[in-house]
Amino acid sequence: MTTDEKILRMQQLVQELNEASDAYYNGQAERMTDYEWDARFDELKRLEQETNTTLPDSPTQKVSEDSIIGQKEDHEFPALSLAKTKQVAELVKWAEDKPIWISWKLDGLTLVVTYDGGKLQKVVTRGNGHIGTNITHLTSAISGIPATIPSQGHTVIRGEAVISYDDFERFLIESGEDYANPRNLASGSLSVKDAQDIKDRHIQWIPFTLVSTEEELPSWGQRMEWLDHQGFRTVERESIKHPSIDSIEEVINGFTEKVTSKKNPFPVDGLVICYDDTEYAQTGSVTGHHATRAGLAFKWQDESAQTKLKEIEWSCAASTISPVAIFEPVELEGTTVRRASLCNISECERLGIGGPGTTLSVIKANKIIPKVIAIIDSAGTFTVPKECPVCHAPAVIRESETSGTKTLHCTNTDCPAKQLKKFARFVSKEGMNIDGISEQTLSKFINLGWISEYADIYELRSHIRELAQMEGFGEKSASNIMRSIDKSKEVEAHSLLYALNIPLCGLDVCKRLLSAMPLEALVSEATKKEDDLFATQQEPQEVFAHINGIGPEKSASFVRWFRDEHNFARYQHLLEKLTVTIPDISTSGDKCQGLTFVITGDVHHYKNRNELKAYIESQGGKVASAVSGSTSYLINNDVTSTSGKNKKAKELGIQIISEDDFIAQYGQETS
Repeated sequence: MTTDEKILRMQQLVQELNEASDAYYNGQAERMTDYEWDARFDELKRLEQETNTTLPDSPTQKVSEDSIIGQKEDHEFPALSLAKTKQVAELVKWAEDKPIWISWKLDGLTLVVTYDGGKLQKVVTRGNGHIGTNITHLTSAISGIPATIPSQGHTVIRGEAVISYDDFERFLIESGEDYANPRNLASGSLSVKDAQDIKDRHIQWIPFTLVSTEEELPSWGQRMEWLDHQGFRTVERESIKHPSIDSIEEVINGFTEKVTSKKNPFPVDGLVICYDDTEYAQTGSVTGHHATRAGLAFKWQDESAQTKLKEIEWSCAASTISPVAIFEPVELEGTTVRRASLCNISECERLGIGGPGTTLSVIKANKIIPKVIAIIDSAGTFTVPKECPVCHAPAVIRESETSGTKTLHCTNTDCPAKQLKKFARFVSKEGMNIDGISEQTLSKFINLGWISEYADIYELRSHIRELAQMEGFGEKSASNIMRSIDKSKEVEAHSLLYALNIPLCGLDVCKRLLSAMPLEALVSEATKKEDDLFATQQEPQEVFAHINGIGPEKSASFVRWFRDEHNFARYQHLLEKLTVTIPDISTSGDKCQGLTFVITGDVHHYKNRNELKAYIESQGGKVASAVSGSTSYLINNDVTSTSGKNKKAKELGIQIISEDDFIAQYGQETS
């Protein structure tokens, strides 16, 4: 390749990388995978070195930038990006035998949070590293950013705004919107103007470094502990006193195991190592847009394999019909992989995929998700089906107004396969809590014609003999499923409402509605018609908009769902099978007044953790989901456990008590 040809290739790479970065940081459709971006970035760096030329807009010389609209703010401390490597030997060399820390490289949107006098002053996106967008008005919609902290000094903290995999899946089901991944949703959410509109997306902010404080804290570990004591939920981390290939690999393997076993709830795209000595870390130089000693990112070396496409299977679930590549089996990361989601039509077009016989390059992205990253040799033609593969109703292509992503949709609202995700939510722990019925099992029941509406689940006993003879079940399994179904017939009102899959009505919305009026009154108010001929029926968006945290959009969604004759009829069928209860959460005492508890593990005296939570709240106490500086006690029957919550409690000096200890001090054994 001549120098001129190299320059032309560099121009092409710069354009592709910048366009992909813009899409990545601003909630648009994915232009390329992380694997492809890294490969192109590395190629560009190599060509820059070979030609001794750097193009003006090269991504090797700047921080990728979000373009969130709003008031711009100069960063007090530049938020530069980290150099990266996939080699453990390079981590060892960088560490220079000094104590280091390894933490998650969370895959979200970086926010810089500033406090003065113990009060929140501003929240700013990273932007281009020097100038970001002020989104302080959205703080109430992002958990993990307290309005006040104990420290009265000037404090600057960097952290990542992320959405867990569970919350991401829940949002897609409730909203019907289409986003490629949790990071895509998080970045797109922060462009929304109204905090209430994004609260149900459950964005969490997790601090990953203390940038500045008036405290004397020369150790990075001490600085993170200080943040813990201020009440923040900081990033998970491990220290290494004497870095070596063995010691670093051991820690990396521990993090990797959490990724592959899905024990980490948040999306990550690698790990970060940093010096414990923060003063030494500040002595490095700035090369391009990297501070050389501020930290180093480690990304897993994705193992790729080539294989042949056998067919593209179109899978109908929730609101979309998604393409799935079925290919000849390959071994990746110690497992056999035969299929990988192609996400949507836009992704298929971007890849240039063909038909059967096409040669694919496949990886398991971040050790978890099988992904087609490239087409080596295309054969045949990629075709989009004209009808739903399950119910054979017409299928239509829709293009998202926000991301430009093209997806395929079944036009039949009653398509059984289309309801699979809804049935899965119905039986979920937060819903009707029916153990033993997985999404795969539900799919079998739907295809057999056993269930087409929620009430049918309570008629499954008529199929118990057939179920017991099905492959993978047996009499014991069938009996357990029936027992779980029978147990779920008594259900609390908020769980039932959540299980109905009403768009925009997550668990929090259901509880807020029920805090205003009983379930029967809610349904009556939603469905009532005016008797007076001169009166006008109240508009859907007005019925419940006055309830705190509901607003017109959620009100309209709830009312329209119940005013739909089809939905209401099925709701009535379901009610015939159930006994709906309303837990008494009114305060009846003050034994737990002013105390905040976190509950983890199994309970023995109370029926479940929800019953223990209800008792604490009835005694004036609070129950939080995570251990922080404001936690009074962690309740765990395994006091000696090495779980994350026990470890955090010990780090913060919070007492861990058993259920017996709790009952002795604050409660009575429930009947």
